[in-house]
Amino acid sequence: MNELPVPPEALKDPSARELARVWAAGGRQHVSLEVGLWSDPAAWGVFLVDLAKHVANAYEETEGYDRKATLERIRQGFDAEWGDPTATPSGHSLPEA
Repeated sequence: MNELPVPPEALKDPSARELARVWAAGGRQHVSLEVGLWSDPAAWGVFLVDLAKHVANAYEETEGYDRKATLERIRQGFDAEWGDPTATPSGHSLPEA
């Protein structure tokens, strides 16, 4: 499969947990989530903001994009999708592997 590498810090930490996997397949997004870590769904808001910052850092490092401008562009996409969704996510919880 075309999996990304596990971050080195996660490999070193015996209590590390994978929180999300996101795949592009068949022209759609497919997601596996570990929602049991946080009882308050607001923690996912923090997670998503932190993830956006990681994406901006990656664009800066690999493509030379301005980090602040990239974050703003990500937010524009987020706000546009929030206000006028291009798709309605569906699915269900899967049994643990």
